[in-house]
Amino acid sequence: MVTISDYELYQVPPRWLFLKLETSDGAVGWGEPLVEGRAATVETAVEELMESYLLGEEPADIQRHWQAMYRGGFYRGGPVLMSAIAGIDQALWDLKGKSTGEPVYELLGGRARDRVQIYQGVGGSSPDAAADRARALVDEGLTALKTSIGGDGLRRVETPATVDAMATYFGAIREAVGDDVYVAVDFHGRVTKPLAKELIAALEPHDPMFFEEPVLAEQTATFADLAARTRVPIATGERMFSRWDFRPVLEAGGVDIIQPDLSHAGGITEVYKIAAMAETYDAALAPHCPLGPIAFAACIQTDVACPNAIIQEQGLGVHNPADSTGLEYLVGADPFGFEDGYVPAPTAPGLGIEVDEEVVEAKADEHGWHNPILKNPDGSITEW
Repeated sequence: MVTISDYELYQVPPRWLFLKLETSDGAVGWGEPLVEGRAATVETAVEELMESYLLGEEPADIQRHWQAMYRGGFYRGGPVLMSAIAGIDQALWDLKGKSTGEPVYELLGGRARDRVQIYQGVGGSSPDAAADRARALVDEGLTALKTSIGGDGLRRVETPATVDAMATYFGAIREAVGDDVYVAVDFHGRVTKPLAKELIAALEPHDPMFFEEPVLAEQTATFADLAARTRVPIATGERMFSRWDFRPVLEAGGVDIIQPDLSHAGGITEVYKIAAMAETYDAALAPHCPLGPIAFAACIQTDVACPNAIIQEQGLGVHNPADSTGLEYLVGADPFGFEDGYVPAPTAPGLGIEVDEEVVEAKADEHGWHNPILKNPDGSITEW
């Protein structure tokens, strides 16, 4: 009988946590359990789950293991526990795919598509800088982009000049790339309902692909009101961690695109179920992923298998030092095969990637990354 025999956790730059699972027959599976800024906390949660339950278990029974990790501790849900489960779940699927010789999406029922469109964030300290960066990304082959708005924080009600400045910023990106490129807007949950109404009206003329987190996900009743004010799709979900979190938002209406994170929302097992539930509400799937290459690989496997997946975020290189893209943790210079704004369905077994263990071990350290704390002009705390 093959069992889970050992594990290792690695905090690696710029802010990620990798999990390596080993089995008694020498097989290895990888996952990425993480809450950005809380790597040490999630690391402890993974250790508790491994030591109290998974070590010595057969790796193949993923559904049973998921239920045991979720229900077995009495208290359930939340970002820390669900992220720990997510990384373990990814590693179990990686092991199962390698044991069968199949990509994970084949084990989920096969392909719903042949390739997955991706988008990347655009930053810049000014409209001109953002426009230049957007042009460069399109020249590199991307067909979809996203930008955040609001700088270092937004007050509950902003001046007309501030609202106009944000519309000008987004408008510069749209003008730079033209109408053949998707450009989404991420409010990042920094915006209250009254300001969201203003910004939606100001930004809509520039044809965003979607408005992401126009308000925080817990403002369930607000989404339908905002959706009634715009023709632009509303997206949310990066700070939601299970089917039970997504259900009331979908039932309330107004959300067109859900964005669960494969490293936060219970992994491949749970996100696949969330996507199926969302499909019954005619909501599309666009997983959140400003994370590392293992999380991105898990996203691609899930996107290939889910009929309602429409686009995939990728942040490789975005949060990293200039001399790093995150791909150095994998074997091969371009293991995902980025081409014309898409990633083709992987053909290698498991998550479809090979982790370079020597690089991971060489770079492993307690990176200590934490979210910045942002303040309003009056000293009150605002959303990051």
